[in-house]
Amino acid sequence: MPLNDEQNSDSDSSRLSESTASSSDSEYSRQSFNSDSSSKPSSPASSPPKVITFDELMAATRNLSNWTLAHEIAVNANFCIKHEDYPQNSFAGTVKQIVHKAFWDHLESELNEDPPEYEHAIKLFEEIKEILLSFLTPGANRMHNQICEVLDTDLIRQQAEHNAVDIPGLAKYIINTMGKLCAPIRDNDIKQLKATDNIVELLRQIFHVLDLMKVDMANYTIKSLRPYLWHNLVDYERTKFQEILEETPSALNLTTEWIKESIEDELSSLSDESSSSPGADSNSKPIISPTLVLNNGYLKLLQWDYCKTIPETLITDEARLQELREKLNQLKVIACVSLITNNMVGAATVDVPDFADQLKRISFPLLEGMNKKSFDLKEALNAIGVQICSIVNKSLSERGLPTLSEEMQSNLMGQIAHVVEKNNPVCSLIDKRIQLFMRSLLALPSFQKCMPTMPGGLSVIQTEIEFLGSQYASIVNFNKKVYGPFYANILRKLLFPEAAMEKTEAKTSSN
Repeated sequence: MPLNDEQNSDSDSSRLSESTASSSDSEYSRQSFNSDSSSKPSSPASSPPKVITFDELMAATRNLSNWTLAHEIAVNANFCIKHEDYPQNSFAGTVKQIVHKAFWDHLESELNEDPPEYEHAIKLFEEIKEILLSFLTPGANRMHNQICEVLDTDLIRQQAEHNAVDIPGLAKYIINTMGKLCAPIRDNDIKQLKATDNIVELLRQIFHVLDLMKVDMANYTIKSLRPYLWHNLVDYERTKFQEILEETPSALNLTTEWIKESIEDELSSLSDESSSSPGADSNSKPIISPTLVLNNGYLKLLQWDYCKTIPETLITDEARLQELREKLNQLKVIACVSLITNNMVGAATVDVPDFADQLKRISFPLLEGMNKKSFDLKEALNAIGVQICSIVNKSLSERGLPTLSEEMQSNLMGQIAHVVEKNNPVCSLIDKRIQLFMRSLLALPSFQKCMPTMPGGLSVIQTEIEFLGSQYASIVNFNKKVYGPFYANILRKLLFPEAAMEKTEAKTSSN
């Protein structure tokens, strides 16, 4: 994110205005903010809140208690800081509005006095100067000096004593400087500032746009930091976990049990296959792939009971994995409803425009929070069944065709409601196909970007499940990078105990 004042280029008069800064300062500044941040406008603040800086982010990665933040940045390409404010109808939002209105009203009354009182306005200019300087890197000497010269509060205070402060001129310079430093996404905000005539409202909106620019800067910093974190967080987390393991030898007990269960599941699966295959040698020892065992273990996390403790090596991803499991459960129900509907009244839905999208639009809100204990899934499924019958009947009626009979509607709604039952065949089928897709996804090389073939019955949720699958694969691939050596030791001991014992004895004798 360089701001190089040694390079020279032609001046851009529309950008520079009263400024004497070089156009290279401007262009390099704008390149540094060339991000896709899309913070939503909110109530302006008289003093923009402190955002995460580069040094704070680096400190967070060095702090064991903040692994989650660094981990999220590294594995989630969409992670960003969003500009948020209190809802206007909330108590905190109401209080903030009242306080801010009182502040700006007081400033307006001071500027309207005869002679005007400038002390509060000078403090605002001083704060704006510090914010603008915070956007620059040490190389932007020319722009740094100019900002300090134009927004010299001592000089402005001397001018105020003689009632000679040019507030509109200072505001114009600030806006032009902001225009050079902001991301392109803020160009429209800058235009709106230039069109604002009321000086108090202008100052208020300047702080609001500066607030958004600080969020843009933080997100650019995160984007720049992500490659560093990706390459260094692996070693950092592994080293920290090794330190914990040396202090607490039992720190891999849950992880060992997790892998042991996966091995037992694989042995059971191989046993079933050999018993069903005539001529198989029952005395031969089954060969188990360590990679397959580990992938099966990761798949178990999508059905994990998060009331019990997760393996130690996955603690930093626990919340993300739990959220994935909950979203997959929601998608599984939608796929079940879609499959049942197609099987029972598929002919009636063929000509319903965007039926799959309509099904998702009515299902997602009704299934919101379905993983909470207080959620009544059967009631939600009944409501979804009613909505589906209504959509289908409306389409049939519009085409002049007979609507679904009462018996057909009752059967359809009954089948949909039965999804809630344990071992429901439709639900089991969809669950197996989701597991198949996720298994295929983990089998792909980590560098391969294409998705595996989507199993039948999942087309209605294809977009959503591919998105969740990519998130899941990112978690798994990063976890393998960090904890691979620990997993290898565990797998070696569990799958090849004789070799592990010989290695231990050889190491002991050499010592």
